[in-house]
Amino acid sequence: MKKWFICGLAVLMALLLCLPAGVRAAEAKSGDIVVLYTNDVHCAVDAASPEGTMGYANLAALKKELEATHTYVALVDAGDAIQGDAIGTLSNGEYLVDIMNHLGYDYAVFGNHEFDYGMDTAKSLLTKAKAQYLACNFVDLRTGEAVAQPYSIVSYGERKVAYVGIATPESFTKSTPTYFQDSQGNYIYSFCEGGGGQALYDAVQSAIDAAAAEGADTIIALGHLGTDPASAPWHSYDVIANTKGLDAFIDGHSHSTIAGEEVTDKAGKPVLLTSTGTKLENIGKLTIAADGSITTELISAYPHTDPETDAYIKSIQSQFADKLNEVVGHTHVELVIADPETGERIIRNHETNLGDFCADAYRVVTGADIGVTNGGGIRAALKPGEITYGDILAVHPYGNTMCVVEAEGWELLELLEVAAMEAPNEHGSFMHVSGLKYTIDTTVESSVVLDEYGMLVSIGDSRRVRDVSVLQKDGSYAPIDPMATYTLASHNYLIKEGGCSVTHFMDNKLLQDETMLDNQLLMVYLRDNLKGVVGDAYSNPYGDGRITILTDTQQEEIPVTGDGMVFVLSLPVLAAAVLLLMLKRKPR
Repeated sequence: MKKWFICGLAVLMALLLCLPAGVRAAEAKSGDIVVLYTNDVHCAVDAASPEGTMGYANLAALKKELEATHTYVALVDAGDAIQGDAIGTLSNGEYLVDIMNHLGYDYAVFGNHEFDYGMDTAKSLLTKAKAQYLACNFVDLRTGEAVAQPYSIVSYGERKVAYVGIATPESFTKSTPTYFQDSQGNYIYSFCEGGGGQALYDAVQSAIDAAAAEGADTIIALGHLGTDPASAPWHSYDVIANTKGLDAFIDGHSHSTIAGEEVTDKAGKPVLLTSTGTKLENIGKLTIAADGSITTELISAYPHTDPETDAYIKSIQSQFADKLNEVVGHTHVELVIADPETGERIIRNHETNLGDFCADAYRVVTGADIGVTNGGGIRAALKPGEITYGDILAVHPYGNTMCVVEAEGWELLELLEVAAMEAPNEHGSFMHVSGLKYTIDTTVESSVVLDEYGMLVSIGDSRRVRDVSVLQKDGSYAPIDPMATYTLASHNYLIKEGGCSVTHFMDNKLLQDETMLDNQLLMVYLRDNLKGVVGDAYSNPYGDGRITILTDTQQEEIPVTGDGMVFVLSLPVLAAAVLLLMLKRKPR
């Protein structure tokens, strides 16, 4: 009997070895469902990206490893993948679509920057991308039909998982407003932006209910909404709090790093909210266990790369590498978008030397009275040393074009007021200036009123922006005259397309109309006006004092100059110092 048992066992093992490798592996694989997710990659395709620790080749290797141990592995993206660096700018995002196709993305959602190359390019993603783009709230008003499928259900074994796509209504102002309008300026697309957020909540709830009616066991929102207070009433917290039926929410837009936060929905049920940050600084991993429970984690470093994916990306990069590596100048100082002390991004809520540099380029190259550019359009720092063409493209990746327009003083004042409405919080419309100085008093509540599309309706009598002065020919500054006419240099996004929530300049007299790309403008300024070198004039990372931000009116900043040094004292500190001196005086 023992002999026959051993022989039978040997035959059984031989039969098992004859089975296809895939069948044998599947029997050993975990039945958990793994959803890998990314958001706000912004063209950071490889590990050499300065702000990222990983690249798509790392993601591909991780995906393959999980596929070897799990039966069900999905890959999704929560928007803003195809814009943000030269590889996107030079191909209108197509190279990124190719790379994402190579990785095998299953689902994606439109981020606001998926629209940066125009509506035709954005809609082409529906056919060019192998990933299915989802959006329950993106509607063509001419037909009343959804532009993309609202949701999709996948059967992973016996469990049905629904993915619901949500695109931000902020796309109107955080891409280019005219892309969503007809030639008469009428909006022909909607993101269900009305009703103080209710239209968006209704669209999301409708998709959730439809997915549940089709038998979805787990419902995951794939959204590009963010958590910034300025995004209310459309941020992810709002949507979760005003809907019911979601199990998890994979988010993008605000570059938030959220490993897994429980947010209570309308029915009192916790929904797991997660977001990876930006530029593949993390890869998200959501796991659905057999009992339906969901966990999330962020993978901040993965040491392996997939050679095939790495070679594929390098083959694309080699097509334009020589041009990107061309040296166009040098800088002795670092031109920053982040606080050198904390590492936090400040380009959208504080003056920086890079903001000054970009605004100066508009004013000096064009000869205008004033140059302005918004912080949201300045995307990368310039490190000390050589400056390449690729570096400049990374600073200004959108391909906006330079314009000069006549503008009255009151129009400029309203522009600054809108730009300051969220200070000291971040806002993409925060305005960097050249030829101007101004103060933002954040203790004054903003009186800016925007419509449902995020465009300016009115500004009340209460103003946060004050002490606005204009640079004179003799180098001094004089108070701005609301009724005077100035020449304003900026980009087509602000001047001609209603960017930064204002339409003031769209009908004004154009003096220069889209004469050069914004990145070309920076190179011209560097080459012709700075003689190829960024020097000590830009040495202070926090700029040279063009923008003063007050957070406490009882501590109004007073510049005190002496022996070539500048100090900042507050009124209470000054008073205390005087009192201390008086107390220390000896009686006569």
